[in-house]
Amino acid sequence: MTTPLVEMDGDEMTRILWKMIKEELLEPYIDLQTEYYDLGLEHRNETDDQVTLDSAEATKKYGVAVKCATITPNAARMTEYNLKEMWKSPNGTIRAALDGTVFRAPIVVKGIEPCVRNWEKPITLARHAYGDVYKNAEIKVPGAGKAELVFTAQDGTQIRETIHEFTGAGILQGIHNTDESISSFARACFNFALDTKQDLWFATKDTISKKYDHNFKDIFQEIYDTEYKDRFEAAGIEYFYTLIDDAVARVMKAKGGFIWACKNYDGDVMSDMVSSAFGSLAMMTSVLVSPSGVYEYEAAHGTVQRHYYKHLKGEETSTNSVATIFAWTGALRKRGELDQNQELMAFADRLERATTQTIEAGKMTKDLALITSLKDVTVLNSADFIKAVRATFEEIS
Repeated sequence: MTTPLVEMDGDEMTRILWKMIKEELLEPYIDLQTEYYDLGLEHRNETDDQVTLDSAEATKKYGVAVKCATITPNAARMTEYNLKEMWKSPNGTIRAALDGTVFRAPIVVKGIEPCVRNWEKPITLARHAYGDVYKNAEIKVPGAGKAELVFTAQDGTQIRETIHEFTGAGILQGIHNTDESISSFARACFNFALDTKQDLWFATKDTISKKYDHNFKDIFQEIYDTEYKDRFEAAGIEYFYTLIDDAVARVMKAKGGFIWACKNYDGDVMSDMVSSAFGSLAMMTSVLVSPSGVYEYEAAHGTVQRHYYKHLKGEETSTNSVATIFAWTGALRKRGELDQNQELMAFADRLERATTQTIEAGKMTKDLALITSLKDVTVLNSADFIKAVRATFEEIS
């Protein structure tokens, strides 16, 4: 490697897998160069979350990052980790800093058939990576009073809108987005569709959110009409908009092979639905792509808390590490592509083949063994699956 990756370590069971993958599958074969940032919750708390911001800036500098799953704290985590405050989602912070779009797609292997029987091809989720509930402001309303939405322009003029006349306690949430970020999101989706020759769907709820969601719809349509329509028609692919509830119904009846663009929260939820229906939350790739061509690869799932507590008790776990392996291979391939390092790209391809071939040979973790159509499979624990991938890697060319 001639240029390092930005490496963002994480939390709980995925942190354990992260170390195993490096020791078993990466360091014996490549001169792994990384700039390391510990995004474990304890270290984020120690640094007042500055480490997360620093990792995002480093990603801008080096162009490629790989990230382990991290905890987004709630009230229970505040107590468990004795936190100074309820730190925001690291993913949300990084997405906001890079102003990128998250593309997530299932990792398809033989023997793991989708729950939705008509899905024949992968469905790629394009998730807007900025704003909305992930960069919100919230108030716990103590009692009766008037809640207002107020915008103060630079010249001092104001726009005011009454949200609600409270007669008792309640809650308030303020969210925002920017035309610049929405435009970046739209162009990233259109470009990705052209690159992969797939139809692009976009869905919001503009019938209810007549200004907020409708703005997304309008920006997408304007950019499509003025910049991409001719190119889409020449490529033989389609862009269309529909309501989010209609999109969900259409997706369940579709054959797959398209990109589904969603706002931030919708993309978070729907990517988990699609990945789970394709087999497992641990069988999904995820890459954040910024408008400037910066890439951050990660697993689409969480930190696997339940398995981590078992691990701490010394109990055996069978945790699926495939998505975390593919986060590394995706980052290494992109690093190789940007540096014109063919050997590094070939290594990433070979490690992915070794991972899928291991599963197709009937060696897998418990989550896949429960849903596979393969017969007489061998259920492996967390460490033994990674070792089995290494054995396959050394067998194939």
